[in-house]
Amino acid sequence: MKKDTLKKVRITDTTLRDAHQSLWATRMRTDDILGIAEKIDAAGYYSLECWGGATFDVCMRFLRENPWERLRQIKAVCKNTPLQMLLRGQNILGYKHYPDDIVERFVALACENGMDIFRVFDALNDPRNLEKAIASVKKYGGHAQGTICYTTSPVHTVENYVKLAKEQEAMGIDSLAIKDMAGILTPGAARELVGALVKALPEMPIQIHSHMTSGMAAAMYLAAVEAGAGCVDCAISTMSSFSSQPPCESIVTILESEGYDTGLDQAKLAEINAYFKELKAKRQPASTAKVEPVDAGVLVHAIPGGMISNLRSQLAQQDALDRLPEVLAELPKTRADMGYPPLVTPTSQIVGVQSVLNVLSGKRYSMVTDETKRYSAGYYGRTPAPIEKKLAKKLQGGLKPITCRPADLLKPGLADAAREIPPKLIQAEEDILSYCLFPEVALGYFKWRAQPEGAKDPIPADVEMQKTEAAGTTAPAPDAETAKFAQIGRAFAALMAACGGTKVDLSAVKLGEAAPSPLQAGGSDKSVASPKKEEAPTGTPVLAPLNGTFYRSSGPGKPELAADGASVKAGDAVCIVEAMKLFNPIKATASGKITFVAKHGAAVAKGETIAVIAG
Repeated sequence: MKKDTLKKVRITDTTLRDAHQSLWATRMRTDDILGIAEKIDAAGYYSLECWGGATFDVCMRFLRENPWERLRQIKAVCKNTPLQMLLRGQNILGYKHYPDDIVERFVALACENGMDIFRVFDALNDPRNLEKAIASVKKYGGHAQGTICYTTSPVHTVENYVKLAKEQEAMGIDSLAIKDMAGILTPGAARELVGALVKALPEMPIQIHSHMTSGMAAAMYLAAVEAGAGCVDCAISTMSSFSSQPPCESIVTILESEGYDTGLDQAKLAEINAYFKELKAKRQPASTAKVEPVDAGVLVHAIPGGMISNLRSQLAQQDALDRLPEVLAELPKTRADMGYPPLVTPTSQIVGVQSVLNVLSGKRYSMVTDETKRYSAGYYGRTPAPIEKKLAKKLQGGLKPITCRPADLLKPGLADAAREIPPKLIQAEEDILSYCLFPEVALGYFKWRAQPEGAKDPIPADVEMQKTEAAGTTAPAPDAETAKFAQIGRAFAALMAACGGTKVDLSAVKLGEAAPSPLQAGGSDKSVASPKKEEAPTGTPVLAPLNGTFYRSSGPGKPELAADGASVKAGDAVCIVEAMKLFNPIKATASGKITFVAKHGAAVAKGETIAVIAG
């Protein structure tokens, strides 16, 4: 067959975003990317996924980099290939809904800084949560790619997926992606779904995204292409497979053997792969090498790859690793109870956390997180299937349910955010958007950035790597995307211990805004615990229930929960201990006058006295 008669199939490279997010906890540095960007740009890819997802958070939190500057630098080198990002609709890059003015301005600045293609998705496939983001991308000249988050359930039918695609087509999307985040889309199902979409939307380009978790993605890609998909997501081979995407070189060979032309040069791909093979020795967490190459269990529980390792870590922290099979068996039941949401951020965290609590508490839904309450009440959007009324009422715990678009309840946030940041810390408008998405993380980065050159605190990712090497441990690097999920088990065990083994109501525990660790806040890596006071006041101690960061308020610009020296009542929330995105309100252990021992923003260790209450 002559080259000019081959059918064209395009390939998006995910090495610069999803691949290292799935395999390296998003630890690829900007310099790592720039070292190979020119060759990647010349390889002939359709697009380069290099931004969005967890990269934005991790840039500031662990790498001490400006994510906006990363985007500008990549764009300056990659002049031939469009850049692509993952945008969580109304959630932007965070884990909650943001006001419309923040969504629009974020998209506008992303376009200005070099972003071309926006893959816009919503965890619940609720079209209302996509409207503003898609409209903003179109307004500022970007390519708006709509998304179907693929999962299986009695309500996730081909007919309903086609309906969702048509709703997004009406919003003006330029292309459509099928996002198979767990790697559970079979070749037969892909052929049926893509065929139906091609028939219903004959002019709509269709792209396929999957993970190799179950081992099926390569076979599924071929079936999808044969059914009419025109683009697939791949990673360079060294950065592929496991919970990452299928290997680019192999997919190119498979497609070419079937008469398709990808436009990619295998010799150039070999050069790119050699670069990442060398880089892998520096960046790959030791734990990745011990991950099983295929997890067939995902075909039952449908959990995205990275969450399984977090489940294991979470249960191991409380000596309950033997209960992992119970949690995996509970997950599908909890998901069904909650209306069969696709398991992708943030619904994967919400369902996963609730499943763990259902197992550890000994009674299903005896403890319900704040996020589960809000989810069941409609604050994340419309659930794919209705939650049974009696259960919904129990889960909501008195929270008033809503039926409107969740973002309609949010007032504009840009102006308030701009006023909350110390002016001396702002270098550009992009900083305000960074703060809007991740207030504490951004402030920690801004403060670190403001330190004199030569006197800056260590970069958290460097310290993290040095500690791992020194200890010879295989513990994985924390993933900003799922770290809060992994912490729930530790919080539960710590709270149980702090309360003498009695059951604890975790309904106030939130998985909300990210907050910095001691390193994130710009502190030095000297100790997990705060410096001990030589003379502590007498009275009933308030103990930290877990390792974390101590805060007197629940966020920047918010009032203290309890003033030093104030009179409090037993059970009052008086402060916060944050650990890996878990904001844990700490309650007074007695009534009386409270004196704080720990310093706001300081690291505290489990069991450490953070305040004393004198009766």
